[in-house]
Parts: sequence; structure tokens; C-alpha cells
Amino acid sequence: MPLKHARLTIAILIASLYSSTVTATDALEAPAAPLSATPVAVTSNSLPAASTTAPISLIPALAPQSSATDGDSSTDPASIISIESAPADAAPLLKASDSLGNPQQDLWARIRVGFALPELDTELVQDNINWYAQRPDYTERMLERSKRYLFYIVEAVESRGMPTEIALLPMVESAFNPKAYSSAHAAGLWQFIPSTGRSYGLKQNWWVDNRRDVIAATNAALDYLQKLHGMFGSWELALAAYNWGEGSVQRAIDKNRAKGLPTDYLSLRMPKETQQYVPRLMAMKNLIQKPQDFGVDLGVVPNTPYFAQITVTQHIDVALAAKLAQTTMEEFTSLNPNYTRPVIQAHQPTTLLLPVDKAEIFAANLENYEKPLVTWQPYHAKRGEKLDAIARRHGISSSRLKEVNGIKVKRGRISGNQVLLVPGTGGAKLANTSFSEIKTEPELSSGKIYTVRKGDTLLSIAKRNGVKAAQIKAWNNLNSNRLALNQKLRLGTSEKTETKPVKVARANTPSAEPRRAKAQKSQPKQKQYTVRRGDTLYSIAQRFDVDLDDLRRWNKFSIKSRLMPGDKVTILLAQNG
Repeated sequence: MPLKHARLTIAILIASLYSSTVTATDALEAPAAPLSATPVAVTSNSLPAASTTAPISLIPALAPQSSATDGDSSTDPASIISIESAPADAAPLLKASDSLGNPQQDLWARIRVGFALPELDTELVQDNINWYAQRPDYTERMLERSKRYLFYIVEAVESRGMPTEIALLPMVESAFNPKAYSSAHAAGLWQFIPSTGRSYGLKQNWWVDNRRDVIAATNAALDYLQKLHGMFGSWELALAAYNWGEGSVQRAIDKNRAKGLPTDYLSLRMPKETQQYVPRLMAMKNLIQKPQDFGVDLGVVPNTPYFAQITVTQHIDVALAAKLAQTTMEEFTSLNPNYTRPVIQAHQPTTLLLPVDKAEIFAANLENYEKPLVTWQPYHAKRGEKLDAIARRHGISSSRLKEVNGIKVKRGRISGNQVLLVPGTGGAKLANTSFSEIKTEPELSSGKIYTVRKGDTLLSIAKRNGVKAAQIKAWNNLNSNRLALNQKLRLGTSEKTETKPVKVARANTPSAEPRRAKAQKSQPKQKQYTVRRGDTLYSIAQRFDVDLDDLRRWNKFSIKSRLMPGDKVTILLAQNG
């Protein structure tokens, strides 16, 4: 059967197993759907660059098939699935202990064996233990989320000779929520801020944020922590620097040293968050060490890989990838939170993570999938186009359009010629289209009136309403930037009122009194105004430059009276003369 899509290479890279007694086939369950009947021999490429083992026999995989893509009748290589076998020297890393559980089978027990940080002599540890113990629902959700990632992280920590307490650090940073985002713009399990993420090679663009990439961010975090440990010679100080910044920790050390004071973690003057940082990690260590003492039931987490790494070479919808893997969107996005759009862009070979028992299912279903892999396409929006109109044109809700394109404004227009991602079958165009952050300008309701308050300037009003100071001047025929207290400004225009300047109230000025006295001598002119959608008594009073209390009195309205479109409102206007 010919390949339905361009060349696909899939490599399932299961993290190195902990013991030679556990084989790769033990770690990977048989797929639910049958594959090709031709067995494939696979060579091992273990992660800890140390050992090389003989090829292992894999359960039936995809056999080589011919392809005639683009008129080429040459034979393409088969889609390959390779599974890494366990390194031969893994077993000595663990020593069984009845009191800690069986580290060969239980990941929690394996983590306990690797604990190496000394206890901290501070009440803050117990305070944090109590905090977690008093929030069993929160703690349970965090521990449940951690099961997806802990095996890989523990493998990486052990391979570097680091204490396994470090594997628990995402509990402090993000509660093992891979989509966590802080007010300081830190993201992912390890909470990298943008600049530090870029320093450690974590790509951040319109399509991906690799600060959320489970594998890339874990390796970057461990690189950073090892660097900090080398700088300060203490894991406690390295952790403090991870939270507070290496420069801040060094300055605190220098100050203590200049005063002849100790320079250990507990002796430094630090922000409250950093003071709590290591005690919180030690609290988690104690909970994992002796969960029964705190009424926590950890259960048993299998000491086997949770996910496999899949390399794809074609763009594919996130929703379709989850469907082909026969897994939920929640599960798929929890393992692949770094893809920020509904399409996974694969200009270069791109890695996906899938539960180990779904990898071959995904491969088989993808191989047999005959429809387009992408149902999104670029749309070149023109300046001034309304987001609502674009959404209707492409059969998508406005909220979904904004979500897909990362647009945060509630209502607005495109502020320049830009590219949006919209539903469609032109996925092939994605390869040659450049996307960037979408810039919009708010869409103001017609005739919105703003009353100048004390301290206002044209610039502050413009910023508050998402417009430019020059626009406000044009809408109100202003010749200067000077504003008067209680002055009325129109924000936005309408077809009927576009060229009409709004009346400006100049209360308490010498020239106002004669005009008011002259108007009182004239007979008032009665006008019937028909209420329109969005009108209020206040806006009508401002529009006709009359007092709100007078408007209520003329129409016998109470304070609680509400207007409906179509209602008639009587307005008494002073005659000119």
C-alpha cells in the first residue's frame, strides 16, 4: 500500500530503564490495533551515551512500502519505530530497602533512595508540611499530574549525579502544571522567564514556547542548576539563585562576608519567597519520605517510562494527532504543552510525546490516514478589518478566532496588514507564511463620551482607551493638548456624528453666567428624543447639554427608572436669542 503522506519518520525514544531485569518490551504494551506482520529488528541508541547493546526484536511494526509521491516511483524507507533498551550499568544505581519500598518497582521508592540534601534547621519546613497536609485536594492533584513526568525527570537527574530532591522541584515551581504561567511571565514545569529560557536554547515564537516543552525545559533547568551549584558550591544556594537570581544571591553573600557573618542559605537576607523556597522543597521531600506520617497516600507509581518520543516531519492538527493516538486532548496537550496553536508546525523534524502504549497506534493510524493532516490555513487580513467579520466569514466563533491567534482584546479591528490562522484546507501554504503577534486596536462604540477627571491628560486618556492622542484631538476638533476639568470628549466616531464636535461644558467661567441668564429669559423649546440602544439618562443629558436632575423632572423619572429602545424622552432646550 503506498504511503498516503510525505515521508514520515517516527522514532520512539523511551527513556533508559533503571534495571537490566526490565526489558523494552516490558515497558511497551501491545498496541490495540494490529500493524504489519513483518517484524523489524531495531538497534539501540541509549540516552546515557555509555552502553551499546545488541539489536532487540520488536513486536510487529510497519513494513517497507513503495511510494509514488510527486511522480517519483522510487521506494521510500519504511516508517520506523525504535525503542531504546536499558543500559547495562543501570542496576547498581539502586539499592533496595524495605523501609523505603521497592525501588525496582515503585518510582517513589526510587526517589527516596536518591535523597541526599541535609535537613534544614528551620521551622519553615514544618510550616510548609502543614500547608500541604491541610490542602489534601491540592496536593493530590499535584501528585497525580506529576506521574506523567517524574520518570523522565528522575532518569535525567540520576544520570547527572544530582540529588533526587531536584526531581521534586516542579512541585514548588508549578505544582507540575505544564501550562503554568506566572505574573512574572515565567512558564512551564520549571518556570523559565523568557530571557533565561532563550539563554538556555528554549525557542519561543508564534508556534511554540519550549519553556513548556517537558524534555527541553527539564534539560535546560538541570543545566542551569548544575551551573549554579558550580558557582556557589551548595545545592541550597543554587536553589535560592534559581528562584532569586544568581546576582542577587552573590550580593547577599558578599554583604554577609563583609560583616563577618555566615554565608549559608539560612544566614542570608533574602525575599520572603526565596526564604520559603528551599523549605518548601524540603517539605515535599518529607512528605514523599514518610507519607503515612502526614496522612498522604502516594500509592505506587510504576518505575517505567510514561511517555515515548515521536518524531514527525509533517504539519498536523493537534486535535488530529490526539485522535490518531486514541488519547484525549487533555492528555495530549499535557504531554505537548509547548505547541501554542492548533497546528503543530514541522518545518524540521518535530518531537511529540505520547503515552508509551499509544505510540504504535499513532504510527499505524497516521500511516493509514487518507485525509489532509491540517484543517487550518493562513488568512491575510487587511488593516481595519473587524475580527467578528473575519470569524463569521470563516465559520468560526469570534472567541475561538482570538484564542487560536492569541488575541486578548474583546472587540477590535486589525491595526495593520497581518496574517491570521483560520479554518481551511490551505495547510500547504503554512510552509511559506510568516506569522507574528497579532496587533489590534479596540473597537469603540459610536459616540462614547468621556468626562475629563482631575489629573487626566490626552495621553493618559488615550492609553486607557486603547487609542492615540491624535485621534482624540481629531474626533473633538481640539487645537491643543490642554483639557478642562469635566470637559466632555468623544471617543470614536459614527457616520452621523463623525464631523460634529461634542459640546464642551465650561462651568464656573465668567462668560458662562451671562449666557445662562439670557437662556433663562427665553421660552424653552420642547424636543422629543427617541431612545436608542445603549442610551442612558446620563448620556442623553450630556448629549443635549442639560442637567440630569432636570431631565428626570421633565419626564417624571425616578432614580431607578430604566430606558428601553423606542422610549420617548422630553427635553427642554433654551431658545437662542
